[in-house]
Amino acid sequence: MNQVHRLTLLAGACLSLCSAAGAETAARPSHKAAIKTAAAVAVAQPSAREAELMQRLDKLAAEVEQLKSQLAEVKQQQVQQAAAPQPAALAAAPLAATPAAPAAATNGAVNGAINGAINGVDSVAGAPTAEPATVLTGYGEINYNRYKDASRNQADVRRAVLGVQHRLDAKTKIVTELEVEHAVSSADDKGEVEIEQAYAERQLNDRWALRAGLFLMPSGLLNENHEPTAYYGVERNFVETAIIPSTWREGGLQLVGNFDNGLTLQAGLSTSFDVSKWQTTGDEAPETAESPLGSVHQELSQAHAKDPAVFVALNWRGVPGLQLGGSWFSGNGGQGQAAAVGNSLRVTLWDLHARYTLGALDLSSVYARGTISGTAAFNTINIGSGPDWFPIPKSFDGAYVQAAYKLWSWDDLILSPFVRAERFNTRKSYADIGQGLTADAAPTERVYTLGANLNVGQGLVFKADIQRFQQNKDNNRFDLGLGWSF
Repeated sequence: MNQVHRLTLLAGACLSLCSAAGAETAARPSHKAAIKTAAAVAVAQPSAREAELMQRLDKLAAEVEQLKSQLAEVKQQQVQQAAAPQPAALAAAPLAATPAAPAAATNGAVNGAINGAINGVDSVAGAPTAEPATVLTGYGEINYNRYKDASRNQADVRRAVLGVQHRLDAKTKIVTELEVEHAVSSADDKGEVEIEQAYAERQLNDRWALRAGLFLMPSGLLNENHEPTAYYGVERNFVETAIIPSTWREGGLQLVGNFDNGLTLQAGLSTSFDVSKWQTTGDEAPETAESPLGSVHQELSQAHAKDPAVFVALNWRGVPGLQLGGSWFSGNGGQGQAAAVGNSLRVTLWDLHARYTLGALDLSSVYARGTISGTAAFNTINIGSGPDWFPIPKSFDGAYVQAAYKLWSWDDLILSPFVRAERFNTRKSYADIGQGLTADAAPTERVYTLGANLNVGQGLVFKADIQRFQQNKDNNRFDLGLGWSF
């Protein structure tokens, strides 16, 4: 409206100047000879006053044309804004499942999601993309842990991952990731080389996409977004490593649907766990007890696949900065293996999670619970297999709350202190196999973490934190970390 008002005033000014010029010309004296001479001069050469008026008219006309152009531009912007998605719809874009959800976006974390992709799925079928057909991605982290017992101090290339995404056409792409853990993989080292993701994805329409292959399971906040730039703390939290076995992936089919109200639905059929891999004794038994499902997942490596598992996950992002969600998984843990007592074992894992980013404040929380049914027969068979045997638990769970705050920023540096309180129990209960034979439940561990992330741009992060354990105080430690993602 201001633009229109200005146009009106300028038009009025133009008319006034034209009237003044006419009046001044009419008021000139009329001597006959002088008139002829003046007329001749007027035609051939305007007076200085007339020339000044003409210049002012030309200037005003130019300004009017400029205002017309600006007004047209404003109207065009209004039309474009009306056609653009509403903020809530943009906020509906979840964290990218494929690599490189940078934490600078993270520290406000709900991340680089407004990038045209939703859970790695193109938002519009067949939409042209500015990306090249083949994209190289990667992430990695180097950590240092310092304990009270100096003999346990450790520096480690925790992992280095390279990924390749190739778009076959506007609707179809291939996603792969190759990971190396602990720097060296050999018969004498603990390192591993593994395929973390390998799937094909086809956009079916504007709303639905289909994945097939080896993909990350939609569980919790971290499993699909596990790059070091995407979470707080040097190490991943215990709830999403000991209870949800991050990074957890299965082979199968997955449908991904994104709706206008901010709801994302992921569901499908997949491979399951192989509980026959459970180590009741030996050097690996304590590690088995530390993460019940982390030691029996198959990772699509010659996976036993007698019966498919079922999974579903819902996430709602209808309010900017807010994510509410949950997931559920259920699968046969025996897969017909005699060591797992056939098909009597069933693994169920579910979680509820929430994250709210409000300005510089970032709040998040996860609760996860797992159960394995039919463990009584397995544990009865394995009684007495060793003095320190670890039977399969009936249930395990954990929860955490976390608060982070973007305290300081300069140029592309962002410092975000955080605090996290979590509790978890990997052996919360056991199936009853008789008095004196049923194992005792383990005490619940509580861990408090205080630290900070220093993000450099969107792909590099330095981390430091202190962790205090309530049960096993020998695990108290100071951590330093370097992470990157691209």
